[in-house]
Amino acid sequence: MHQHRITLLLTTLVASCAAGTAETDRFVQNLTLPTGQMIVVTEGEFEPRSVGSYSVRLYSAANPRFPMDDFQAGLVQARDGYLDRTVLADIDGDQHKEVIVIARSAGTSGYLSAQAFSIGTSTIVLRSSVADLPANADPIAALGQALATDTEAPRHF
Repeated sequence: MHQHRITLLLTTLVASCAAGTAETDRFVQNLTLPTGQMIVVTEGEFEPRSVGSYSVRLYSAANPRFPMDDFQAGLVQARDGYLDRTVLADIDGDQHKEVIVIARSAGTSGYLSAQAFSIGTSTIVLRSSVADLPANADPIAALGQALATDTEAPRHF
């Protein structure tokens, strides 16, 4: 009887520890750029899904066996909502794809926000940002329009 209680206690402790550290819903995605570099986009650890931050990290991926051994640059951005997806798209017509991070608000309306980042050999630059787009909007087109009308936006880095 005593051994059964100890086994039950240990099982309960292991299950509660696993449940306390599980982050199954947290957004984590990596993209391989045409240059071979690797981008990793993640929601902030221990933050609620509905608000917080996210990071965009760049790795050289020089060693295919260990693509994230050579960190090059990173940015942390605020987010209002949960990360929905990341895509590569050319928003400025320069034949170089930007990394697009798209978030959706946690409310019932599902408004979209998006940020576009240009990637260099060892740099990440925020190029354009849009927010409060309708749930069915095209955030990539909206980023391109915002960039075209923003005379202060960095063109090259």
